[in-house]
Amino acid sequence: MMYLLLFGEFFKTGLFAVGGGLATLPFLYDMCARHPDWFTAAQLADMVAVSESTPGPIGVNMATYVGFLTGGVPGAIVATLGLVCPSVIIILIVAAFLKSFRDNRFVNAAFYGLRPASTAMVASAGLSVVLLALLNTGAQGFALVNWKALALAAVLLILTRWVKPTKGLHPILFILASAVVGVVFQF
Repeated sequence: MMYLLLFGEFFKTGLFAVGGGLATLPFLYDMCARHPDWFTAAQLADMVAVSESTPGPIGVNMATYVGFLTGGVPGAIVATLGLVCPSVIIILIVAAFLKSFRDNRFVNAAFYGLRPASTAMVASAGLSVVLLALLNTGAQGFALVNWKALALAAVLLILTRWVKPTKGLHPILFILASAVVGVVFQF
């Protein structure tokens, strides 16, 4: 029964999370609130960090992680299939019909209208990640701000934008350096 619920939750996420992996974040926040025994908000922050630094689509990586936490390897497979199935089904349907409707102005208008919605969902997910990384939930005053994370973000901004020797370095080096700093300074 748990696997069916896991598949259903991620099928719904895959069906409505238009715009890429970060668009799954609002659905995962909702899932976290409705199924607190699956994962916590703190684990969600870890999922985002790990999913962004590992190869593969972010949404699929997070679905696999949640599935693994919930039901081991079978849960990981079920959650991943649940997230991917709607896309495969929709692509097959669209591919079958798009050729005949390719020049239809209503179809073009629908695709054009999806762009701002996708952009808004990704922007919302990005803002959620920034707030989750830079703010301490439940704190007040100066304790609300995660000063270590804010300092790291400021240093990274300076190194990637304004310091000539580091400006051209590959982003993976900054990700690895950030991981080392996070482990050393425990945040």
